[in-house]
Amino acid sequence: MRACSSAAFGMGSHYWPLLITALFFAPTTTACSNAECQLLESCSTATDCATGLYCGNCPSLGKSQPFCIRGQAPIPTSMISGLPFNKYSWLVTHNAFSIVDAPLLTGAQRVTFYNQEDSVTNQLMNGVRGLMLDMYDFENDIWLCHSFRGQCYNFTAFEPAIDTLKEVEAFLTQNPSEIVTIIIEDYVRTPKGLTRVFADAGLDKYWFPVAKMPKRGADWPTVNSMVKNNYRLLVFTSDSSKEASEGIAYQWKYMVENESGDPGVVPGSCPNRKESKPLNSRGASLFLMNYFPTIPVQNEACKEHSAPLADMVATCYKAAGNMMPNFVAVNFYMRSDGGGVFDDLDRMNGQTLCGCATLSACQAGAPFGSCKAVGMPNTSSTTTGTSGSFSGSVQLSGDASALNVPGVSFTCLLLVLITFCSL
Repeated sequence: MRACSSAAFGMGSHYWPLLITALFFAPTTTACSNAECQLLESCSTATDCATGLYCGNCPSLGKSQPFCIRGQAPIPTSMISGLPFNKYSWLVTHNAFSIVDAPLLTGAQRVTFYNQEDSVTNQLMNGVRGLMLDMYDFENDIWLCHSFRGQCYNFTAFEPAIDTLKEVEAFLTQNPSEIVTIIIEDYVRTPKGLTRVFADAGLDKYWFPVAKMPKRGADWPTVNSMVKNNYRLLVFTSDSSKEASEGIAYQWKYMVENESGDPGVVPGSCPNRKESKPLNSRGASLFLMNYFPTIPVQNEACKEHSAPLADMVATCYKAAGNMMPNFVAVNFYMRSDGGGVFDDLDRMNGQTLCGCATLSACQAGAPFGSCKAVGMPNTSSTTTGTSGSFSGSVQLSGDASALNVPGVSFTCLLLVLITFCSL
């Protein structure tokens, strides 16, 4: 075999030292592994990234090479406790039950959109504290269904509501200092149907009584007192009649809410939902901020949860008269270009709870505005604290773009749903 000369490479001999330096001393993208890779560092496998991170990418922003992305939410009560519930900001999953690769339980191929990628149990373990659930009468029971016009079909149904509610019950039992909020889009017409399914799931023992909920925008009890009294489940319904008939709080009596879907993601705009009081009303002390498009697209979520989400938090904060959202509802909550909704919640809670730029700068017992110096977020510390230890999986799986409908395109599915909605 003939030896190669420098001329064969088109280089003079004076280039060889540069080539050797480049080959042996240039930084590589695989310098970390075995749970040592930190936020935004390159990774190649699920086990490369540190606690609270996963190995992913964001092609919609031109970031195709995998890097470590944050996948768990801060638990603000582990840093600052004892304040009224309405002083905190929490992560909410929109259509928490509408999960990619959810099993087919009706015998029919599901034809609907998907909004999340992991189980409700895992969502809770990752720091989600609010669940949006659509409940319908179906097959002589109450089901979670992603449907339209108040009717659940076998091809839009997911599972009996009690199955998901039992997951919530197990989490609350195993984590006695945690508080969960459930927001129901309510199509149940069976008398006492919701009351029965929550009781059957064992959740009535955690129920926050509607009679004790604050009226006319007053502060909620402190999180400490809610935990002490075991009032650790807040449930709201979109059906105003259920407050009198079943003791379930009518949502817009206690919270303001911006528009959902496409109207809620227009840059620089944060209009209130028509059922809600104006966002700057002080007649309700909770604020739900929706941030998700009408049609969920899994691979676009990382772009949505980058700078546009942070900008919308600022827009909605101003629209609400400098009131910080208590709930931020999103699709595919783990997807972002780095810190995502988790970093936004850090900043929101830091500003509200202690007057600091981020939650990690707060100091328990210190005067408001007394902040410790912090650098890059220490993602591993956000998943543990006096409020509990969370160990949910943050690795993504499944593909919502396929919609689990062999041979049916996204456009075709959209036309089918539009046709049904117009009937």
